[in-house]
Amino acid sequence: MPYLRLAPGPPEHPTPRDARGTHSSGQSFEQLRRECLQKGVLFEDPDFPATNSSLFYSERPQIPFVWKRPGEIVENPEFILGGATRTDICQGDLGDCWLLAAIASLTLNEKALARVVPPDQSFGPGYAGIFHFQFWQHSEWLDVVVDDRLPTFRDRLIFLHSADHNEFWSALLEKAYAKLNGSYEALKGGSAIEAMEDFTGGVAETFATREAPENFHEILEKALQRGSLVGCSIDIKNSAESEARTPFGLIKGHAYTVTGIDQVRLRGRNTDLIRVRNPWGQVEWNGAWSDSSSEWRAVGPAEQQRLNHAALDDGEFWMALGDFKAHFDKVEICNLTPDALEEDALHKWEVTVHQGSWVRGSTAGGCRNFLDTFWTNPQIRLSLTQQDDGQEACTLLVALMQKDRRKLKRFGANVLTIGYAIYQCPGTEGHLDKDFFRYHASQARSKTFVNLREVSDRFKLPPGDYILIPSTFEPHQEADFCLRIFSDKKTISRDLDGHVDIDLPEPPKPAPRDQETEEEQQFRALFERVAGEDMEVTAEELEHVLNAVLSKKKGIRFEKLSLISCKNIVSLMDTSGNGKLEFEEFKVFWEKLKAWMNLFLRFDADKSGTMSSYELRTALRAAGFQLSSRLLQLVVLRYADQDLQLGFDDFLSCLVRLENASRVFQALSTKDKEFLHLNINEFITLTMNI
Repeated sequence: MPYLRLAPGPPEHPTPRDARGTHSSGQSFEQLRRECLQKGVLFEDPDFPATNSSLFYSERPQIPFVWKRPGEIVENPEFILGGATRTDICQGDLGDCWLLAAIASLTLNEKALARVVPPDQSFGPGYAGIFHFQFWQHSEWLDVVVDDRLPTFRDRLIFLHSADHNEFWSALLEKAYAKLNGSYEALKGGSAIEAMEDFTGGVAETFATREAPENFHEILEKALQRGSLVGCSIDIKNSAESEARTPFGLIKGHAYTVTGIDQVRLRGRNTDLIRVRNPWGQVEWNGAWSDSSSEWRAVGPAEQQRLNHAALDDGEFWMALGDFKAHFDKVEICNLTPDALEEDALHKWEVTVHQGSWVRGSTAGGCRNFLDTFWTNPQIRLSLTQQDDGQEACTLLVALMQKDRRKLKRFGANVLTIGYAIYQCPGTEGHLDKDFFRYHASQARSKTFVNLREVSDRFKLPPGDYILIPSTFEPHQEADFCLRIFSDKKTISRDLDGHVDIDLPEPPKPAPRDQETEEEQQFRALFERVAGEDMEVTAEELEHVLNAVLSKKKGIRFEKLSLISCKNIVSLMDTSGNGKLEFEEFKVFWEKLKAWMNLFLRFDADKSGTMSSYELRTALRAAGFQLSSRLLQLVVLRYADQDLQLGFDDFLSCLVRLENASRVFQALSTKDKEFLHLNINEFITLTMNI
């Protein structure tokens, strides 16, 4: 059956589910509103003040903005007037057509709209100048409160507004979304699919119209039937083409909303039609099936009424699906579930979420093109144990999203180019090293690395164990990410860089004096010269001898060990508790020092005398430490230089600090197993922050 989505009437809204409050006071919307009513004041939001800082971060307003409440702009303001519809969305002077296209699409799904725009607010009884909206962010819903002061010029709203000047829900929604992202300016430029996901928590799929499947009409029809949000746009080749108008009245680089799809019979043939809306509220397609085109005269009045056709310059228009595919380049669909639009059956999907980070110097390894660092990226192990019903493979949808890039625009951050690869697991435990990726190809991967907030693709893989590696395209680029894995059957997954144990070997015991070799006797003579008459080495004496010996060592970069580092060494090796090293303790340390030095030289791949921070994970593993990504990031931050290199003094200080913390943990956990509720990585992370 052809499907036409009509504007909804006033709905009976369900009560929104719980969402996490975000206001700095820690109070919920209801608590803040109740407090204002009790005090007899209108709410003023200190988190998003009515100042220029909430408007722009890189420029000053070109006109004098005046912040006004709706009651100061019109006599009888309404939150929602006659139902929230797509005609309530008119773009102002902010370049956020992508957001407006998403809001227009949101109005076509009553349940999703009621979640984002809770119905428990108005300008009637209980009004206190405070409103709230709910947005999905990285697998959780957030409740964002705002006051109702809006930027105006000459008593007219500057940004998003409704066609009816007494209605304010859309303007307040835009303000809440601006607050979520730091400012109104942060909303300039974007993709409609980004806001669509923030309104639904859904999963994005993108279709290139010129490569669309033959059943594209059915795909779009099914998407609208399922309440999916659908947008479309025309690509630009350069910035000069942005918002350029084509001869057919379409705007390049501009976000449109798909609001309906249907079929009409014209001259004995069925014609597929699609309805599109420009968020400007004007400027429309002027080709076949446009508002005043001759095609409508060949269609009877009843058919025109069924299609809700009106020759108005309201930004909404019909066009033939063939023309749509020829003139628009991209269609973005935000599905409220991951069900494939080519299938009829609806599934109950299993969802797994991983939150992670790419950190320069430790886990920002870049794509497979950069073999030396690719293996250092976060690694997630997937166990696909059950085939789809009646199938031999397991369906998997992987969505990788980089977090908060829009919010960080004011600090110079851009959207990074991201993607992921999936490898067959070799059956071993732990983080896979460089050699594995040198000799093994991926089993599946994202279609491309692209500079979008989220990259998602659908796969069918045989049952088994896999390693999924999310990454940026270039190495050394930092960002937080959210990885969502949807599967038809339950998938077991875990982060290989999470909580791992450290198997710390006991220090070797020195040989008795009467069994010492000639080399050991020479070493004793060295110790006696360093220790002096008391035959014990203090931290100050250790600092002197280590700096003297290691500064002359060839093949390593060594600057200077600090007194603090030497005190840590004494603390590590001092078994008698007197704060000094006796001969046996000094000897054990010296052997350990030689082993660590050999380790450092082994992992100095380019023989520069320094070690890359990306090699540190493997070097520490060889020394007996297998660190979580979080702990490794702290180590790199503390000990690596700005070029992500470590000299031997940094490496030595790092090892001593790690081993000290490990021994303290082991002593505490042995003494009282109920005393510590942390694992060893968490404990060392805590001590590294002290």
